[in-house]
Amino acid sequence: MSEPTGAPRPTPQYREYDARSRDGLLMAAASGALVLAGAAVAALPLLDLPPALLAVGVVLVITGAGLSLGLTMVSPNEARVVQLFGRYVGTLRTDGLRWVNPFTLRGTISTRIRNHETSVIKVNDASGSPIEIAAVVVWQVEDTARATFEVDDFLQFVSTQTEAAVRHIAGRYPYDSYDAEDVPSLRDNADLITEQLSKEVADRVTAAGVTVVESRFTHLAYAPEIAQAMLQRQQAGAMIAARREIVEGAVGMVDRALERLSEQEVVELDEERKAAMVSNLLVVLCSDRPTNPVVNTGTLYQ
Repeated sequence: MSEPTGAPRPTPQYREYDARSRDGLLMAAASGALVLAGAAVAALPLLDLPPALLAVGVVLVITGAGLSLGLTMVSPNEARVVQLFGRYVGTLRTDGLRWVNPFTLRGTISTRIRNHETSVIKVNDASGSPIEIAAVVVWQVEDTARATFEVDDFLQFVSTQTEAAVRHIAGRYPYDSYDAEDVPSLRDNADLITEQLSKEVADRVTAAGVTVVESRFTHLAYAPEIAQAMLQRQQAGAMIAARREIVEGAVGMVDRALERLSEQEVVELDEERKAAMVSNLLVVLCSDRPTNPVVNTGTLYQ
């Protein structure tokens, strides 16, 4: 099936890059030293030293306290999106204590792998039959800048786009391919179709900086209003397939029996008697219930 053409998606304006930062432990030590030094200098006027030292001490304390505002804790599998006066200036991904410009804002985004499971939705498959389908998508944030600035809420964006992709994929394939065995179906070719689902979801959520790890169908069934009729159709198809196997096996057994009788010259049969024997054996072998034998006490031809 050909891919449907749709409106081009807007090109993302932001891409993640590393924010400028320093070792947080070193800056925390420097901040603490400034605060202690400032407090000590501010206390010198009490020892009859110049009063101007009080102002110097206050400045040192304020400077040390201001530096401490830039300390940022980054947990494992977590990122901090850094903004300076509304402008994106990079992302912190190195876990531990880091220090950045104290005037920046630092938003937190988890980069852990997440699951999103859609609700059971009702759609029409390629043949027009109503079906119920649900899927789970495993994903994670890859580009924190896009996740923050390109979409309003990347969690809601992933949810909406995943449901749209599931609806689209389900409408492109039949639930079951009864008439055309070369046509992929949702029931028989789930692995192939879920690969296409992963690709479509990934294409839809690229703008949000999200990467898709995998996807799987968690629920697939006919809608209740046609489930009984489709069950009967499946049972009929299974019965026909079973009968076909039985008939093929029975024909092979009868052919082998006639061949053995002829090779070993157990009995000579004319064409009419061969036809009768074939008919009787096929009835016995293909019957769906036990047969009652009839003992012939006459000759072979009576």
